[in-house]
Amino acid sequence: MSEMPAVRVDHVGIAVESIEEAEGLLFALGCEKIHEERSEYGSFTWATYVLGGASRLELIAPRAESVSFLTEFLERSGPGLHHVTLEVADLDRAVAALEKRGIDVVDHAEFEHWAEAFLPPGNPTGALFQLMEYYDGYAETRGAGDRLFVDGERL
Repeated sequence: MSEMPAVRVDHVGIAVESIEEAEGLLFALGCEKIHEERSEYGSFTWATYVLGGASRLELIAPRAESVSFLTEFLERSGPGLHHVTLEVADLDRAVAALEKRGIDVVDHAEFEHWAEAFLPPGNPTGALFQLMEYYDGYAETRGAGDRLFVDGERL
């Protein structure tokens, strides 16, 4: 089975030096901050903002005490668009469908409450795409709960 499963834009990730300094613009645009968390899997902090019913933005900032993919990105490119996250209903099927079409998929990883893989920015769009499948427990382990999902439900 190599058909692409259900997929939708989950959020756009924006790399910044400081969430606190950058989020003022998002507030001016009418965003509501619903979540902030230090990643336990990397040296960064991420915050989620909702704009309207289903539009979501994410600010990601490096932790001051470490060097990571994010500090390297900011040194190379400065603040700006980092990635587009697409929620998929079945990550394994999505990866198989993309690879069948000759599209590179890298860094496939499984975590307790989600799985992810990436389409590197060497693709024709020049954008880094994160493919993400949410598992049971993702919302329950975070203060914003189901608000972290587009329209309050995962695919």
